[in-house]
Amino acid sequence: MAALATALLLALPVAAAEIGDDGLHKAHWMHDTFRDLSEDLAEAQAEGKRLLVLVEQRGCIYCRKMHEEVFVDPEIAALLDEKYFVIQINMFGDVEVTDFDGTALPEKEMVRRWGMLFTPTMMFLPEEAPEDGVASEVAVATMPGAFGKSTTFDLLTWVLENGYDGDEPFQKYHARMIEARAN
Repeated sequence: MAALATALLLALPVAAAEIGDDGLHKAHWMHDTFRDLSEDLAEAQAEGKRLLVLVEQRGCIYCRKMHEEVFVDPEIAALLDEKYFVIQINMFGDVEVTDFDGTALPEKEMVRRWGMLFTPTMMFLPEEAPEDGVASEVAVATMPGAFGKSTTFDLLTWVLENGYDGDEPFQKYHARMIEARAN
């Protein structure tokens, strides 16, 4: 049944995300939470999903590219919807975010704390995080900037497969996937 639902989803065109009041793209697979990462991780685990923090900003041309060209790809949209619990952080926003260690700061200060300079940035969190951890330090992978469909799909898949725990770094995994798709 799940295979049929996935096949139907892949056959349908995916609509581009709309722009919210904050000027950021809003996709159906994003979760509107209180931005407490420990709670978000627990909710992601309860749904059998991986926690992904997506940092964006108003007017970001690369964010627009990701939402209009990459995230709308049916395979990528299905992964984000079915396998990831995505929360959005506004690089210059004022909404409070609580990190794993309990530190609560406005979005813009938390983004600075995490050392993020570019949007979009996708930060993939571990399946379990230490209570005293800082998200940017415990992240299993971080993708700053806009990438194409194949790189994004492969990174989403590599994280789901826990590739970061193996001997094959992402770049080699991605090269292997490119070669496999070509054959």
